[in-house]
Amino acid sequence: MSLPTDLAAAHTLILRQRDELAAAETRAAGAEAMIAHMKLVIARLRHEQYGQSSERGRKVLDQLELQLEELEAETSENAVTVEEKTAGTGVKSFTRRRPVRAPLPAHLPRERVVIPAPCACPLCGGRLAKLGEDITETLEIVPRQWKVVQTVREKFTCRSCEKITQPPAPFHAIARARAGASLLAMILYAKFGQHQPLNRQSDVYAREGIELDVSTLADWVGACSATLAPLVELIRRHVVAADRIHGDDTTVPVLAKNKTVTGRLWTYVRDDRPCAGKDPPAAMFFYSRDRGGEHPRRHLSGWAGILQADAYAGFAELYEARRSPRPITEAACWAHGRRKFFVLADLRQAPLAIEAVRRIDEIFAAEREINGAGSKQRHAVRQERIKPLVAALEDWMRTERVRLSRHADTAKAIDYMLKRWPAFTRFLDDGRICLTNNAAERALRGIAMRRSLYPSSSSVWKH
Repeated sequence: MSLPTDLAAAHTLILRQRDELAAAETRAAGAEAMIAHMKLVIARLRHEQYGQSSERGRKVLDQLELQLEELEAETSENAVTVEEKTAGTGVKSFTRRRPVRAPLPAHLPRERVVIPAPCACPLCGGRLAKLGEDITETLEIVPRQWKVVQTVREKFTCRSCEKITQPPAPFHAIARARAGASLLAMILYAKFGQHQPLNRQSDVYAREGIELDVSTLADWVGACSATLAPLVELIRRHVVAADRIHGDDTTVPVLAKNKTVTGRLWTYVRDDRPCAGKDPPAAMFFYSRDRGGEHPRRHLSGWAGILQADAYAGFAELYEARRSPRPITEAACWAHGRRKFFVLADLRQAPLAIEAVRRIDEIFAAEREINGAGSKQRHAVRQERIKPLVAALEDWMRTERVRLSRHADTAKAIDYMLKRWPAFTRFLDDGRICLTNNAAERALRGIAMRRSLYPSSSSVWKH
């Protein structure tokens, strides 16, 4: 290329080359960001494919616990065998060091069994005086016993008017059913509390000599549901009477015609214990066939307050100013925000994500110290100690976000929080608000356990 001979042409050439160099550097920076993004995506996919997923981790943990159980049992068996073989030989056997046993629960009833003492000294025949006593406690259980309660209603006749008198019939939770209240409570708790399908309960009862058909158990469950409807309504009113509730949803398998489809189970939880509230916690549940936004609008119609939830778009209309009777105030979940950084930090591919997790963990550590304190105390501590941490986190995220490509996953995690920053920081000015939405997630934990424990058709819901 021929160089210009005059000064103006040379200056123009230099400016053009500078522009071309700047454009090349911009393209190179974009390419490097895309390469880093693709490497991170590949690492994440490999982690999901070959890494320790939650399901695989649970199975591995179960196997390790089973191996530990077998090893402990085998060690104890060998120790007993050695003690029996060395008994009376004068050889001191090896004694395995055992952990210090904690005392048995004090709330359990005690049955005192006194071993009779001799009437006289077995050596000289002299008179004995009580010196004290040694007590050995053994944990026992009374096996479940079935019984039939016969309620006898005697009839009497009046000698004067010849009228017949008889006491009223006893109350039954289900009319014309032969199931007692304790039996019904056990069936309901086993089904909904321990997630035992009715067919498995029927098999257990049959092994105990009680034949209860699945259809009979199902009838009892349905009748109890109708009988307990007023109690369900009282719980609903108690939940929506709160100024702040937690909301979340999860998937549930639903038995449809010739297939299984996915429905949604919604929960709304009232729990004021973190801010020293005296009202008891409670949760209400709703089922829907899809995840449309009309469902939470129907569930919370007429209610207004603070809703702690994730960033589900279906909640958006609840926060609009035109909502009647008034808009719901959004409080975001810091556990959801941290989770997005935690996934990236777990791959060890994003130093910024690791730093974000460290900064957010400082906020969680300070928050744990005021868990269960009054709302005024929580507000004061947050203003003094936690607000500076939150402000420093915001400044750091905004500074680092400018340097990141829009394709970077760390940038997406930062945007998730910054776009909802007023909802994330609302807890600083209100001591009633919790840092996370874990109360709702705990309420749905049993449903997740049911999915993993009983994936068969016996455990799915029905339309």
